[in-house]
Amino acid sequence: MKPLAERLRPQTLEDYIGQEHLVGPDGVIRRMIEQKRVASFILWGPPGVGKTTLANIIAKRLEVPFHTLSAVTSGVKDVRDVILKARSNTGLFAQHGTPILFIDEIHRFSKSQQDSLLGAVEQGIVTLIGATTENPSFEVIRPLLSRCQVYVLKSLGKDDLLRLLDRALTKDLWLREQDVELRETGAMLRQSGGDARKLLNILELTVEAALSARTSETEKIVVTDALVLKSIQQNPLAYDKDGEMHYDIISAFIKSIRGSDPDAALYYLARMIEGGEDPLFIARRLVISASEDVGLANPNALLMANACFDAVQKIGMPEGRIPLAEATVYLATSPKSNSAYQAIDEALAFVRRTGNLEVPLPIRNAPTELMKELGYSDGYLYSHDFPDHFVEQQFLPDEALGQRFWHAQPHTAAEARLWEQMKRCWGTRYEQ
Repeated sequence: MKPLAERLRPQTLEDYIGQEHLVGPDGVIRRMIEQKRVASFILWGPPGVGKTTLANIIAKRLEVPFHTLSAVTSGVKDVRDVILKARSNTGLFAQHGTPILFIDEIHRFSKSQQDSLLGAVEQGIVTLIGATTENPSFEVIRPLLSRCQVYVLKSLGKDDLLRLLDRALTKDLWLREQDVELRETGAMLRQSGGDARKLLNILELTVEAALSARTSETEKIVVTDALVLKSIQQNPLAYDKDGEMHYDIISAFIKSIRGSDPDAALYYLARMIEGGEDPLFIARRLVISASEDVGLANPNALLMANACFDAVQKIGMPEGRIPLAEATVYLATSPKSNSAYQAIDEALAFVRRTGNLEVPLPIRNAPTELMKELGYSDGYLYSHDFPDHFVEQQFLPDEALGQRFWHAQPHTAAEARLWEQMKRCWGTRYEQ
């Protein structure tokens, strides 16, 4: 018997759960399907949120040839074979529409493999739909990204997951025969982490465990949180067949660094290394953590994380585990500040609210005589001509005067020094 997640895989948009921002009444993908004009795109999101399912639904609705490749098992030859088939059957495909080439885990394709797609996508020989759990801006080459729109899929919310459980109990023939009552769902929802496949695997595992333990064939199966947790403990990897736990582990890894626990961080680092995680995936997260969590409290953390990333790229594994461990311990034991992270988010929010405010004339560039005549750069004071290389003048637009985005967190010596410098320059503007 197929796994429950496969048995319940939706075949139509009406059965598809979640991603309302893409497939809801005003969703961009729904509009493309209804207009039967689907352009190449990449679906980026965590495991188990419907990337492969959505690609299949699109192909069925458009009634076009559908080719699937996995970046794990396919190479340049496989890509070229599909493209050649599309070229050689132009008449047939023209009749049925442009074929869709779906590439799962496209982030695992090498540069040469991705290059082999460019011509066919550019000429419209195939419509490319890629699926990835990794940030496409890191893993997909720029020329291919420029030819594809990127759509972000989100982890399923509580209501979506509950709808999925209800569908499983009412639509799946095997579950309907077992007389299952979901008395508690909290543990399943927590353990699934917004992953539909994981949720259904947990449900199936729990019901199977209850069936093997019941004393009568007519006994009702009552699913409780305790039963779910017990079933998972008995077979902790049964619902993790595709390695989805790596998102839970990377989350625990980063939070351990943020929480200044080097031992916990090293434990989760070891879990990832032992599980075969991509070391560059880990290194990228260290670079992000150095900026977001350590920040100005220890600016050397970003240098350390970048050096770690470069070292891992150059030497690979297993030696790469050493710079990964070094950077992990350094970040975990560093003082922490997220003031820069908060500051840019506040600035972005302000820009989105206020739009394109006028830049003050004195600090505009004046490369031509006309611009000088219009007052560009007139009155600008060159800071280095003044004592301490500072002179007070207006840099923010008039409408933004008085705005503060960066708020120092002076519990660390490094950031306290920066704050004191700003107080010396700007006085009361930087009083906390």
